[in-house]
Amino acid sequence: MKNRLEYILFISFSFFFRIIGLYLSRRFAVVIAIIFYFLIPIRKEVTIDNLTNAFSELNKKQIRKIAFGAYRSFAITLVEILFTPSISKKQMIDEVKCSNVKLISQKFKEGNGVILLSAHFGNWEYIANSIALQSDKKFTVIVKPLRNNLVSDWMNKMRTKWNNDVVFLGVSIRQIYNVLREKNIVALVADQRGPEDSIKLDFFGRKTSVLVGPAALALKTGAPIIYGISIRQKDYSYKVDLVEISTDNLPDDNNDKIEELSKRHLKYLESVIKQYPEQWLWMHNRWKH
Repeated sequence: MKNRLEYILFISFSFFFRIIGLYLSRRFAVVIAIIFYFLIPIRKEVTIDNLTNAFSELNKKQIRKIAFGAYRSFAITLVEILFTPSISKKQMIDEVKCSNVKLISQKFKEGNGVILLSAHFGNWEYIANSIALQSDKKFTVIVKPLRNNLVSDWMNKMRTKWNNDVVFLGVSIRQIYNVLREKNIVALVADQRGPEDSIKLDFFGRKTSVLVGPAALALKTGAPIIYGISIRQKDYSYKVDLVEISTDNLPDDNNDKIEELSKRHLKYLESVIKQYPEQWLWMHNRWKH
């Protein structure tokens, strides 16, 4: 019953935003941010703590400004996701400006598959759909099942609206491996906290558990890691610069290779977050262990 009620509310908001249009919906997002930052604060303490530790040089006023910006950014992303049923193929392509989308085709032609890595930054759902359309390639998107299976099914319908397929994280690592072995493209986000027994790497000056899947898959299959982060612009469009994570001069030991490659893509993510801190999802307890 709880799942059904949540789904009805979810769908109702989707219809509301589709009625008023994307332009007004994005501006309405500030109301959502105000509600969940000031009136019904959800994970606000975690957000403030994360930002305080990551940017120790900033004062409380500056930290709180970034924190509210992160809530507003997430609210915009949520509104855009809910609006997705009304977005055309052309609109989805136009929403994301990618300067070097040809990099995917170039790497794809090398015949080792491609790992397209992203983060909970800007609109991570748009980037998979838009870049797949722009490159005219099908992505296999690795997704984490949501608690509410009805909402999860709706999200996956939007993720596969055009070219893409989805595979659930944890259901079949072999299936993900096979996608790469068959010289295809896997897309995933890997900026959340890894298992407690995973390797620990520096992230904003603190040790944190890291998901090693992207690095391990890249090394096992020969697939390059291309990092794509959607940066929201003032006009609400997104800009993406695809960056290949270098595999040059890796250590000889395989475990050391995984650690070093993971360190490289984590450092790239950190560099982008430092430039646009309000666009990353700080509500996640990234440094729990």
